[in-house]
Amino acid sequence: MGLLALTLGSCGSDYLDTEYTRYLDAETAGEAAGRNPDVFLNGMWSWQVEYSDAHDYFGLMSVLLAKDMMSEDIAVSAFHWFCYDYDFDNRMFNYRRTRKDWSFFYTDIAKANDIIGSYPEGGKTADEKALLGQALAIRGMSYTYLPQIFQTYMKQDGTINREAAGVPLILTAADGYSLDELDALKGRNTVGAVLDQAEKDLTAAVQNLTEANYKRPSKNYVDLSVAQGLLARYYLLTQQWDKAAAAANAARSGYKQRDYAGLHDGFMTVNNSDVMWGFAHNSETQTTYASYFSHISNLAPGYAGLNYCAKLIDARLYSQIADDDYRKDLYNGPAGDSSQPTSGAVLPYANLKFGSTGDWTMHYIYMRAAEMVLIEAEAYARQGNGAQAASVLKELMANRQPSWDKSSVTVEDVLLQRRIELWGEGFAYFDLKRNNLGIDRNYEGSNHLAGYLHTIPAFDIRWTYQIPQTEMQENSHIQDSEQNP
Repeated sequence: MGLLALTLGSCGSDYLDTEYTRYLDAETAGEAAGRNPDVFLNGMWSWQVEYSDAHDYFGLMSVLLAKDMMSEDIAVSAFHWFCYDYDFDNRMFNYRRTRKDWSFFYTDIAKANDIIGSYPEGGKTADEKALLGQALAIRGMSYTYLPQIFQTYMKQDGTINREAAGVPLILTAADGYSLDELDALKGRNTVGAVLDQAEKDLTAAVQNLTEANYKRPSKNYVDLSVAQGLLARYYLLTQQWDKAAAAANAARSGYKQRDYAGLHDGFMTVNNSDVMWGFAHNSETQTTYASYFSHISNLAPGYAGLNYCAKLIDARLYSQIADDDYRKDLYNGPAGDSSQPTSGAVLPYANLKFGSTGDWTMHYIYMRAAEMVLIEAEAYARQGNGAQAASVLKELMANRQPSWDKSSVTVEDVLLQRRIELWGEGFAYFDLKRNNLGIDRNYEGSNHLAGYLHTIPAFDIRWTYQIPQTEMQENSHIQDSEQNP
């Protein structure tokens, strides 16, 4: 099928049942796990990169890229895949985006529950604890993401609205609930209840992986450092600053920040010293055009590189990167660069951050040690300890801008470094929502696509997805009146 023959199809009425009701029975699951825990884990890791029915869906990285497109940090050269997200027009109950995101996380939860439900008394051996720890980490991660996407969970005063309607909690009898209690949890629990479950899962994941002394076979798997990193993200979201700093510091222990060469390696290998978790694609798992690198990399021969929809850095953000910051080399300036190898990469402000192996086996990176530095620094800055925040941040900046030598930093300083460091990696939307920030693409010199120069304030309903139609129809615990605006 030729590229031009591919239809966008982002807004549609093709429905897919959510996956969380598909369980193995406990006896069969337990036997399978006992024989080979990787039966469960490989299925879980494969789901993170699952490609199904459209070129803008390929698992976790498609969820994150769609959210990044709802920021002001990424501009595009043309309307194509992911541009309904760019237009803030992909949130309605009958759209595929809402259904796929919902199904993605609840299938993660289902796969985790297959494991958790198999050990009602908890793990007894190191292998069982390692298996449980990874399942709990994935379930906790899912319950951290879901309320952020499917609710306006912040108050105007900057605190979390714990009483707002959240999402269903799909748990197991092994979690200590009766069948009636499990059934009741399938309604819209409060945001506070969902976040509490996420914290419970993530702290239990850390405990299990610590007790197991687990050594993972590859970075596809979740080990203690990843569980600590997920917990650090959770504490950052929930404004538990001391805990966020401690978890982030523990998570990045043993990792080395990438140097100049690492910054220019294309962000396409989990083998870099700062990569904590990811997925190492091979020729059997890669999905060519329906892939993260097809859409994000202007250097790959995909949709971005062929300039069907090149991904550009926001001009205003680019101007805020210091001239002697190595990361400025990861983007063209306003004049573009005619020496670049693809039509997407020659454009003004084209990102050159993400590379290409040429055979579509570029790895997906889910977590880096740089993020943990930024979490720790922000946590200190939030507490008014700008000097400690600067000391932590310098560990990162030494390999980004050697001249950087601030003795104190503010929260805003750290947030700017997050935007620069984590550009295109799936954090912008979530940072905007947790900080009660809107976007403004309509400024003098904007390089955003004409017709999409949106100015969208915080708390606009367009930041929040509606509950998918399939869920509203099939879940008797959620009434029509409980739908998001």
